Amino acid sequence: MSAPIPEPGRVAPVLMRTNWHITIGTYGARLHGDARPTVDRRHNRRNEPYIGANPARAQAERRRMRSEVVMLCLEQRGRIEAAMRAVCERGGWGLHAVAAAPDHVHVVVQATEAARGDRVRQWMKRWLSEELWRKWPVASGGPEQWWAEGGSVKPVLSERYLDEVTRSVREQSVAAGVGTGAARPGSVRQG
Repeated sequence: MSAPIPEPGRVAPVLMRTNWHITIGTYGARLHGDARPTVDRRHNRRNEPYIGANPARAQAERRRMRSEVVMLCLEQRGRIEAAMRAVCERGGWGLHAVAAAPDHVHVVVQATEAARGDRVRQWMKRWLSEELWRKWPVASGGPEQWWAEGGSVKPVLSERYLDEVTRSVREQSVAAGVGTGAARPGSVRQG
């Protein structure tokens, strides 16, 4: 999508763009209170301690689950990485890198400032679910819900951090044996 051509004598609007490091977890793979630290809405401030192990809370979380835990197989992970470019094009976002692991997906994207990272994450989850349900529909045993609620959305505010997080995500994909982890050169849209 390109910006409309301004009328003579008017200045075209400059669309500010923000890079985001987005992490989405698979449904039920990481519950509050299990052995790994987590954050929730009440414990999500800088320098605040993580939620630690709490077996009673983890058990309560498991009882509230509406379907089974989702762990992505290699084919599903490959499909996510392959589909991410089209997902980003659909949203008008530029793709820097993507890596799908068995229980989460890391994505580094560039979006207009108006497209907040949490909204980008929400649409990304919806469109990836649609893509996965084409191959693994609920009626054939596919999960009713692919993704956990929420996820991590971090603005990438420096070139150094952008380089580091992009390299890290690409290396995760290569190390996992899925795809290349790299977006095609020039795939990031400039505002």
